[in-house]
Amino acid sequence: MKRVSTRPRTNWQKTVEGQGLLYHTPDGKTYWDESAYYSLTMREVLSLESAVGELQQLCLAAAQHVIDTNRFAEFGLSALTGQAIRKTWNDEPPAIYGRFDLAYTGDGQPKLLEYNADTPTGLLEAGVVQWYWLQDQHPTLDQWNSIHERLVGKWRQLRAYCASPLCFTHTHDPAYEDAMTIAYLRETAEQAGHQCETFHIDQLGVDRDSGVFVAPGGAPVRSVFKLYPWEWMVDEPFADPLFQSIDQASVQWIEPIWKMLWSNKALLPILWELNPGHPLLLPAYVDGPRDMTEYVKKPKLSREGANITLMRDGIAIMQTLGEYGGDGYVYQAAATTRHESGKFPVIGAWVVDGEAAGCGIRESDGPITDNLSRFVPHLIDG
Repeated sequence: MKRVSTRPRTNWQKTVEGQGLLYHTPDGKTYWDESAYYSLTMREVLSLESAVGELQQLCLAAAQHVIDTNRFAEFGLSALTGQAIRKTWNDEPPAIYGRFDLAYTGDGQPKLLEYNADTPTGLLEAGVVQWYWLQDQHPTLDQWNSIHERLVGKWRQLRAYCASPLCFTHTHDPAYEDAMTIAYLRETAEQAGHQCETFHIDQLGVDRDSGVFVAPGGAPVRSVFKLYPWEWMVDEPFADPLFQSIDQASVQWIEPIWKMLWSNKALLPILWELNPGHPLLLPAYVDGPRDMTEYVKKPKLSREGANITLMRDGIAIMQTLGEYGGDGYVYQAAATTRHESGKFPVIGAWVVDGEAAGCGIRESDGPITDNLSRFVPHLIDG
């Protein structure tokens, strides 16, 4: 895995904007960075692909264990939420995608940092923008990237399953990231033959008489993809009809509520408990660092690297601010992410319909990946 400096394309800003990446330079800071790329060998790609498949199976077994042993409280989940998770897990409604964040620099086995399985972003960059970069810059080479084809294929499988219109909803997002992620997902669904509608989450209504969820025009919502975290959904004023809709299967929520078990970092200690010493996992605990001397303290629920503390020999050597942590923390052994170039890349390995689909690489100048970390494209060479 080599980091190669290269010349950006002429007028690259307008090029990526035309592909939907409007947030390439937020607040004047580089996010999309094509002044370099990572070159992976096919051996490395096959190793990563195999690791993703194995991690997916470990997470399936971990979720089953949590459900079977009723360990929802360790995730900060209520009995009612646990009941909804159990129901959807057994009913197996559609689940579309997720992203494993992996520590990997080309040496040894990749290590799981966390699983963004409910509302992962970075999809447009990974599935589309870096692919077109490859066609422009290195058209004879390949990339680990079947994200777009797999998304269209999954939506095609669901044509007879999802109600029409298939709704997409997200927050008001001044940075455009959520909006463009939803726009891209909607495009893949439309390519698969779905008729779609998009609106903001605060436009999702509930009919006071029937308790039915409705779109802005008043039509009932039957199938909806929400780029809105489940931990926020269950705390909304519409929580009662939400749980009712799950119990009665009157609304097909995508992603399903059982994804709360994977998007919560309480999953990490469960994985380590069930698979101690596994080469793809890092030691992780919920009750403290135990005997670890270098570890990361991170909230069970957080985003973009917020509220993370990197500890070494009892000293906090790096800490990020934020509004998370009220749901508790996990303590995970620190991973080696420093590349020989001096940068700190994290592999975002995408899963579509339960199978490895490709990757996007976020790069930082320090060991914590946050909202200022850059997206750097990759290719396969060798």
